[in-house]
Amino acid sequence: MSKKIICLALSAVLFALCLSAEAQQPAKVWKIGVLVSSTQALNASRDEALRQGLRDLGYQEGKNIVMEYRYAEGKTDRLAQLARELVEQKVDVIVVGGTNVAVTAKQATSTIPIVVAGAGDLVEAGLIKSFMFPGGNVTGVARMSADFFGARLKLIKETLPKATQVTALANPKNPGHGRSIKDAELGARSLGLNFQTVNAQSANEIDGAIANAAKSGANALFLMTDTLFNSQIARIAQAAIKNKLPAVYDRADFVEAGGLMSYGVNLPDLSRRAAEYIDQIFKGAKPGELTLVQPTKFDLVINLKTAGQIGVTIPPEVLNRAVKVVR
Repeated sequence: MSKKIICLALSAVLFALCLSAEAQQPAKVWKIGVLVSSTQALNASRDEALRQGLRDLGYQEGKNIVMEYRYAEGKTDRLAQLARELVEQKVDVIVVGGTNVAVTAKQATSTIPIVVAGAGDLVEAGLIKSFMFPGGNVTGVARMSADFFGARLKLIKETLPKATQVTALANPKNPGHGRSIKDAELGARSLGLNFQTVNAQSANEIDGAIANAAKSGANALFLMTDTLFNSQIARIAQAAIKNKLPAVYDRADFVEAGGLMSYGVNLPDLSRRAAEYIDQIFKGAKPGELTLVQPTKFDLVINLKTAGQIGVTIPPEVLNRAVKVVR
């Protein structure tokens, strides 16, 4: 046998061995961190929507992804430590919901990609340069559409046509509230409504703030989106009822707890869409180059029991638009 034939044979064997070795290499298992301000029970539908979104894209827990969850249980002062834990776990991406949670994650890492599943004004919060070109390590799905505040304010005017003053409950510590309050005020004035704010930056200040809103002549309460408020859902809803103050919230959880009505994005849908960003990042995309998208699904939920308690009549045309009515 010639040397040439022997060399070719050896080359073929080595090539086959290389192919075999590559085939035996274990597939990459991605580690996904999920940082949540509330409890596992309250976030269950969002967690499942994220997992379903990942399954739709070919990811399976225990096979090519591992999920690391961290729940602050409504204690926002725990978020920083939980974010550090995810960084120490060397996750490949961190999924967050809400501006404050996104800020906390960003403070913990400037290198691990952060995918937002709904948040307020991330530009105002200093997390991204723009929605089109975010830069840095933060991207994802926004929570506010351009007309989000306007739609909620119009809902107040439709339900309470004689209303002249709306008061917003805001948190001075929220980095996104400055610009959001200005937008809401402009929307209120365009509808002929006077606009004021009351502030609460801790749970103990919430009852007093809502009582002050009622005493100052507010016809309706407008809730700004905030991690603190999301951890005090029942407290806020019951304080509004106690002061007979009609309130429009940004998420259905408040209505389930006794709030009058909510108009907001479908939160599980935000989590499902976040999976698309995770997939793009795992395939090599840089988060700073992934344009943030706006929410597309909004739900109106109404609590007729509460309406009766505080003496509000919901117009039929408003009631007919609700995706859910609590009776």
